[in-house]
Amino acid sequence: MTLVDLPETRPALMAILNVTPDSFSEKGLNFNQSIAIDAAKRMADEGADILDVGGESTRPGANFVPVEEEIRRIVPVVEAIQKLGIPISVDTRKWQVAKTALEHGACIVNDVTALVDPEMVSVCETTACTVCLMHMKGEPQTMQLTPEYTDVVTEVESFLIQRALSVEKQGIHKSRIWLDPGIGFGKSGQHNYLLLNGLPHLVHAGYPVLIGVSRKSFIGVLTGASVEDRLPGTLAAQILAQQAGVRIIRSHDVKEARQAIDVAATILRPSLFSTHPS
Repeated sequence: MTLVDLPETRPALMAILNVTPDSFSEKGLNFNQSIAIDAAKRMADEGADILDVGGESTRPGANFVPVEEEIRRIVPVVEAIQKLGIPISVDTRKWQVAKTALEHGACIVNDVTALVDPEMVSVCETTACTVCLMHMKGEPQTMQLTPEYTDVVTEVESFLIQRALSVEKQGIHKSRIWLDPGIGFGKSGQHNYLLLNGLPHLVHAGYPVLIGVSRKSFIGVLTGASVEDRLPGTLAAQILAQQAGVRIIRSHDVKEARQAIDVAATILRPSLFSTHPS
């Protein structure tokens, strides 16, 4: 299992491929496996650096999916898209699903529960995959009911650093660990805004930071836009996160996100501009 090399001059773009009937954004658009495989090919052509395959929705209020069903949904897709030559991430909180996906070509485990399950740590340590530790307060079914924090930026950062240090002690090298503050996972709109504004604190902790804001509800609350109309707000948040130093951006809208990333990367690196007089 090879480690994932992140671009040095811009964030990596992680494309979201939900193979579920109840994803909040696509509304099951890619649930059919052949359609999901075609979508992955399109995302690769549009500039995705990583494909993140999920077989269980973790949107607010989502139902638990049995292990066997989650594996049935994602394994054929993972097997097929590994031929594209792009790193594959499996978005799961179940060690059995992670293990099976890793055996079939995935090299990243994106866990919304931050590897709190010792079995998940064992799987990831043994396979030498990259791991993404995300902060989530509560469970998907109830996390958005009454989320409360005294200092959301400090509390989320503290949790993630503690989890990172814990999995390092269990054999997962620091170079294989990414952190995700979990925008929209057990946070109010105000909590999300504060976390995005405070991203430099997490970035300076020394681990690559992944951010996922694509089409999320805090954009709709602020603007009144439906899920389908949240691309402008999504790109604004993604570019500001890029400016703060995040290393991975997770998005549904690959072509648009990649264009925004490339333009922002050029503007943020003035050394690229010619210094010769016109």
